[in-house]
Parts: sequence; C-alpha cells; structure tokens
Amino acid sequence: MPEPSLGERLEELEKAVRRAAETIAVLRRERETLQARLAAGESDRAELQRLRQERKDMLSQINGMLRDMEKLDL
Repeated sequence: MPEPSLGERLEELEKAVRRAAETIAVLRRERETLQARLAAGESDRAELQRLRQERKDMLSQINGMLRDMEKLDL
C-alpha cells in the first residue's frame, strides 16, 4: 500500500482533532452535571444536619417541660 499523501494525513489529523474536541465538550458537560449534583447533595446534607439539630433541640425542650410538669405534680 502506498503511503498516504501529506494532504490525506493532514485531513486525518484534522478529523482526529475534531473528534477530540467533541469528546472534550461531552466530558465538560458531564463534569458540569456532576458538579451540580454534588453541590445539590452538599446542600441537602447541610439541611439534614440543620433538621437533626432542630429535632434534638425540640426534644430537649419537651423533656424540660415534662420535668417541670412532674415538679408541679399534675
């Protein structure tokens, strides 16, 4: 088989560069999607932690009120 001409090699390289650029674009979109999901997960985790603390505080208040009611001997 004869060697490809310089023009043919250049055309192959240009196609390879286009494919690489398309792959990079796809990977960037995937990265952005994953970063958004990660940020949403971090936000959810912070909200969950806040709600757990709120529940703990409410339970403490309720226990305090129950102790006060026991002191009143109701």
